[in-house]
This record gives sequence, structure tokens and C-alpha cells, in this order.
Amino acid sequence: LFSLSGLTHESHKKDVEQVYLRCSEGSIEWMYPTGALIVNLRPNTSPASYKHLTVCIKPFKDSAGANIYLEKTGELKLLVRDGDRSPSKVYCFGYDQGGLFIEATPQQDISRKITGFQYELMNKGIASDLHTVSAPCRPCSDTEVLLAVCTSDFVIRGSIQDVTNKAEEQESIIHVGVNKLYRQKSKVFQLTGESGNWRGQIKTLLECGVKPGDGDFLFTGRMHFGEARLGCAPRFKDFQRMYKEAKDKGLNPCEIGPD
Repeated sequence: LFSLSGLTHESHKKDVEQVYLRCSEGSIEWMYPTGALIVNLRPNTSPASYKHLTVCIKPFKDSAGANIYLEKTGELKLLVRDGDRSPSKVYCFGYDQGGLFIEATPQQDISRKITGFQYELMNKGIASDLHTVSAPCRPCSDTEVLLAVCTSDFVIRGSIQDVTNKAEEQESIIHVGVNKLYRQKSKVFQLTGESGNWRGQIKTLLECGVKPGDGDFLFTGRMHFGEARLGCAPRFKDFQRMYKEAKDKGLNPCEIGPD
């Protein structure tokens, strides 16, 4: 978390301050915003790789007091308007499209305002997985499933215990009971004290119409702003079939042990 305060610049309301961030993910909190802030993301990677990066930001729920722009060579493009309360909305752009310019809006009482957001830098391929514009709910092909098993942040065998639909956020929360944990990048799936079973939550788009049902699935996906986002999720028996077929032909991209 990078935190700064505009109160230290109260006598210089026209000031523009620059900050440099080298982490690939984190958050910025600007208390009592005055003037403007230029956010320079400088990840610890080769500058040659910058063109392959996508930047995503997710404003805090109560973020207020400033407009957030995308800035390149002096031109500003409004990204997030002050007071925009779109819940859980994520804004993404190519790293080479510009940097972030945050400008405080005139306020009668700046002490009540805090502007803030989480940010992530990721490979463009991963970002497109998370924000597939065309057919985001379509089933994955066998090849896509086998690749997802190798590259996803989490891979589990489990069942759908329940689904909570959030109409305002246009998202569904899948409550998953875990039968086997193959991999997880973050501790999203944990042992529950009362039952001793592994459980966790995965988010997906409301339009995909996920419903509770019988049977096991192979859930794969990526972590995005601390949340598990659903990728490919075939029925487990279908995954066993495609994994065996690929293994028999020597075409499976990685070993996982599907049983």
C-alpha cells in the first residue's frame, strides 16, 4: 500500500506530485487529495517487455475526491470520474497507452475525501483471459483445458455447493467444496474448522448462469485483485477423458495426476 496525504500540500493546491511504483501489484491511497498526482509504474522487468504488459486498476468502494485519467504526451483520457460508484468495476489498458494522472476535484471539505485504488500489472495474454470480450461463458476446448491446468493460479477438483448472484455487480460467487487441491497461488481455498473440509469461493460473470448441481468439476482460473476468477471448468469425468487421450498420444503439456 502506497499512502500519501494532500494536507501536507494545502498551501500548494496546484502542485503536481510524481510517485514511482516498482511492484507489479499493490494499492494507492491518497488522503485529502489536492492538486494532482502522476503515477509512474516502473516494474522490475526489462523495458523491452513493457509493450506486453496490461495495467488494471480497481477503485476502492468509497474512493472520492479526484478524477483518474490516462495520460500520454500531454493528452488526457478520462478513466474514472469522481463519484463513479460502479461496484467492483475494473479498468484495464495497455502499459504503452500511457500513465495515470490523478487530479483532485474542487472540494469544500477535503478532509472527508480519500481517493484510492488497487492496481495490477500482468501479461496481455493473462489479461485477455480475464476479460474475454467474445463469448466469455463458452466451454473450453480440450486443448484450452489442458493448458489451463498447467498455467492457472489454482486448479482443484470440487463440487458446487451453492451460488450467490450479485445483480448489482453482474457477478456470481460459486461456493466450492474441494475434493482435491492440485495447486493454488493464494490461500483462497482453506480448511473449515467445523467440518474439516476444504472450501472456497470463485467469482464469474452473472451472465454465465452458473447453478448448483451434482457431480465434480475441475475448476481452474486466475487470481485477480485477491479474488479467484473462474477459467476453464469442465466436468471432472470429461477432464479425465481428455487428459488420458492426450497422455496416450504424448501430447499433454504437463503432468497433474487426474485421479
